[in-house]
Amino acid sequence: MATQAAPAAPAFAYRTAPSAADAFAAWRAANPQAAPVHADPWDVSRSDIYAEDRWQPVFAQMRARAPVNRIAQSPYGPYWNIVSHKAIMQVESLPDLYSSSWKYGTITIGDPPPDADPQLVAERQLPMFIAMDRPEHTGQRRTVAPAFTPARMAAMESEIRHRTAAVLDSLPWGERFDWVDRVSIELTTGMLAILFGFPWEDRRLLTFWSDWAGDVELTLVRELSDLRFGLLGEMVHYFQRLWAERLKAPPAGDLISMMVHSDAMNHMTPQEFMGNLVLLIVGGNDTTRNTMSGIVHALDRFPDQRAILEADPALIPNAAQECLRYITPLAHMRRTATADAELFGQQIRAGDKLVLWYISANRDEAVFDDPDRLLVQRPNARRHLSFGHGIHRCVGARLAELQLRILLEEMHERRMRVRVRGEVERVRANFVHGFRRLEVELERR
Repeated sequence: MATQAAPAAPAFAYRTAPSAADAFAAWRAANPQAAPVHADPWDVSRSDIYAEDRWQPVFAQMRARAPVNRIAQSPYGPYWNIVSHKAIMQVESLPDLYSSSWKYGTITIGDPPPDADPQLVAERQLPMFIAMDRPEHTGQRRTVAPAFTPARMAAMESEIRHRTAAVLDSLPWGERFDWVDRVSIELTTGMLAILFGFPWEDRRLLTFWSDWAGDVELTLVRELSDLRFGLLGEMVHYFQRLWAERLKAPPAGDLISMMVHSDAMNHMTPQEFMGNLVLLIVGGNDTTRNTMSGIVHALDRFPDQRAILEADPALIPNAAQECLRYITPLAHMRRTATADAELFGQQIRAGDKLVLWYISANRDEAVFDDPDRLLVQRPNARRHLSFGHGIHRCVGARLAELQLRILLEEMHERRMRVRVRGEVERVRANFVHGFRRLEVELERR
């Protein structure tokens, strides 16, 4: 059981390599004949269109012609594309009909290989509260929700601002550096370490585990899937030590303490423990990290909008929402139909997989004027679906918004203008959407 007190930890070397991106790239180079085949032009599960930033036209075409359409064959099996804002809102508003439960699948497009050992598949299921239906979802979500209340956010603001200022003040001016590594990863990993009460010197392990947990494409390759599960096992090993420490201590405000002292979560199976760790780490790391990178890339791409924002810092809260819309750090979520239903004229069957493409909904012309442009004064920027909708809306949304607002405010305070000056490497994935590397230079405005 994940909740049992662990003995005093022996010396243990936690792996920090290879990165998930490097491992998948090496496999692709060594196995070109095994590359996933995407025959349907509307099969947007292919990762190359996101890595090359050319996903926009195919989603626009689907929104215009068939906002709910079925892909009969893909590397991930058959699935329904749900690409309009209205259709996604409809699906997320019916959580009993369109289930999030791990019992029917996962919350992403990926599934275990069809020839996988059923016992092994069962052992590797990762129940987490985002992948649960009511009432289990309700109880576990309520356990961690107090960490993200408005009062907690107000109490954390000073610390977040201090850490953000320290990171920005450490940056070189007039020299090229990687914004992803020096700013986005450092700020979000530090925030995760604080939320978990995680040892500061090991905080980069959280980034390493997050990348391995969030790369859906790894499920297509048996050996990489095995490596992924092994690395997540090391993550659980580390957190079991923290769990044992918090079990002996009085209740505190960190997420591990909240779980260990909660009736809803203190009897989790090892799989549930791993699943909820994955959820909190990926949710707290990848989304904010990629938006922090996307902000500087987007403002550099749209200098007129950067000028508007520089002239009026009162626009920063709205600009943060607009950046979340424009960037969409998680491209999709998945649901599974529990019964036959009609959805916008299409007949959905029980057991069908529905993929909700937030990345498309946030560019829906029916909701957002001129959707492919960043507009910091956009009046309805908050209608974005980057945090989802309904009972599964991101529990940490307030914290993400706070971190982004403070970053923009502290950049404004320093008259910091970030210019893209070198390599831009995007995440090659259909789930996490963002940047692996973003070379920039700072200049004063």
